[in-house]
Amino acid sequence: MVYLMGQSENADIYSVNVLEAYKEMWEIRIFEEAIQTLFDEGKMYGTMHLCIGQEATAVGGAGILRESDWMLSTHRNHGHAIAKGTDRRAMFAEMLGKKTGTNGGKGGSMHIADLEVGNLGSNGIVGGNFPIAAGAALSAKMNHTDQVVLCYAGDGATNEGSFHEALNLASIWQLPVVYLIENNQYGMSSAIERMVNIDRLAERGKSYGIEGVTIDGNDVFEVNQAVSAAVEKARRGDGPTLIEAITYRYKGHSKSDKLLYRSEEECHYWMENHDPILRLEHYILKEKLAEKAVLEEVALAVQQETEAMIHSVLNDPEPTPEELWLDVYAEGGRS
Repeated sequence: MVYLMGQSENADIYSVNVLEAYKEMWEIRIFEEAIQTLFDEGKMYGTMHLCIGQEATAVGGAGILRESDWMLSTHRNHGHAIAKGTDRRAMFAEMLGKKTGTNGGKGGSMHIADLEVGNLGSNGIVGGNFPIAAGAALSAKMNHTDQVVLCYAGDGATNEGSFHEALNLASIWQLPVVYLIENNQYGMSSAIERMVNIDRLAERGKSYGIEGVTIDGNDVFEVNQAVSAAVEKARRGDGPTLIEAITYRYKGHSKSDKLLYRSEEECHYWMENHDPILRLEHYILKEKLAEKAVLEEVALAVQQETEAMIHSVLNDPEPTPEELWLDVYAEGGRS
């Protein structure tokens, strides 16, 4: 769990928390880069959707939740899962088809779930997680817990009917749910400005009586503050919030995306001017919270840890043919 605030009276606690966020963002980026390499080497099957460039929305969002709070993700889910506390080794194992994976090696990249830390899972259906989040939030309200649900989605998903139906239910029932839209400028290959006739997706909250805010999704502090405020609002029983986080994905929509719909100049502009890790690094150095050498050591340590993790996972056993029948029906289950 990562706590970030704009100011703090305790500099020691403050610097530790900021460095924790910095490390976690590197854990996400290096994880994604490793997945890309494994796929290129033919060691990973299926598909993948990388979130490189969007690390701040994961760490500033899911990273601030309690373990008892619930989170739902999308097909671009790896960063969210890591920030919520799902073990990276188990995620690597899942994507490499090992029985030690989060789903026994049978779900793959788009179906990471970890109920022990409140990660209710990813969804390969665009917009499929909106009503599930509303249902989870309804159960929390009916059971009188103080749990909050954080539901991630991409900009393209806001044109699905499930988005509008879920927001309407969340509003009329005042459910403890926060919908966090990662507007990375493109729904697959379609630019967002060609898909909607409004300036900000957050404006759609008004139609349902829901507070809507637009934030800089590459500023981990701004994400943290917006999500923290929305979560506490929901926990008080004051209903849902719709957050639009402006961000950018560096890689294609999926492994088969040749990126013919955007220019290299555009991508380089975001990398050079809005990269979430570099922005946090600049802040840390400016405020003298750590030396450059310390930050380099953080990234190097994560890289080495990740390489060792993958080497270990490659030796894990694969599911047996008989195990394919487990977890299919409710009366089955693991033995």
